[in-house]
Amino acid sequence: MKLILLGAPGAGKGTVAKLLTALDGSVQISTGDILRGAVAAGTELGKKAEAAMKAGDLVSDDLIMGIMEQRLQEPDCENGFLLDGFPRTIPQAEALNELLKKLGIELDMAVEIDVPRDVILDRLTTRRTCSNSDCQAIYNVKSNPPKVEGVCDKCGSPVVQRDDETEEAISHRLDTYNEKTAPLVDFYRNEGLLMTVNATSSDAVISAIKEKLGM
Repeated sequence: MKLILLGAPGAGKGTVAKLLTALDGSVQISTGDILRGAVAAGTELGKKAEAAMKAGDLVSDDLIMGIMEQRLQEPDCENGFLLDGFPRTIPQAEALNELLKKLGIELDMAVEIDVPRDVILDRLTTRRTCSNSDCQAIYNVKSNPPKVEGVCDKCGSPVVQRDDETEEAISHRLDTYNEKTAPLVDFYRNEGLLMTVNATSSDAVISAIKEKLGM
């Protein structure tokens, strides 16, 4: 399958992507992972991206598209891919269309995971993450707390609330999403590729996608 996953921060895109990869060997691709991978590999594009990130600048669309072009041609993408958190803007979506045409790749669909704002706020403000950068296990103080409060089950490091997961920070991230990324829903609707799933359960989202793709 070749899908774009759309949805606000906390809608569950990452969880859905991981579950989908287990179905048919598709790979989950997020821009963050791509950038980190390019930097770690020391590619020319990676070096340019690293310089921008170290300077605190946004990585330019041209650079991201260059890295994306390389990533989509890697052998593991032949079984399919799930774009998680990309594209983020209309110009990126238009550039992606051109890139996919150039590579002879056709998207199956863009899936919008539509979760109410209050659910996202509750989900993210109760989320806690292991502070060990090699572990990064995720917990939820309500639905999936660590066995010992404040201590990671897996590695014993402190479990913390990330700075970008306070209520104020999340509200700002949601406002940014609504302003810059939500217009992609209309873009892909006009392309005839949009499927919207109103669900707070990852299993329900997976079921809807499987049904649509006839899996």
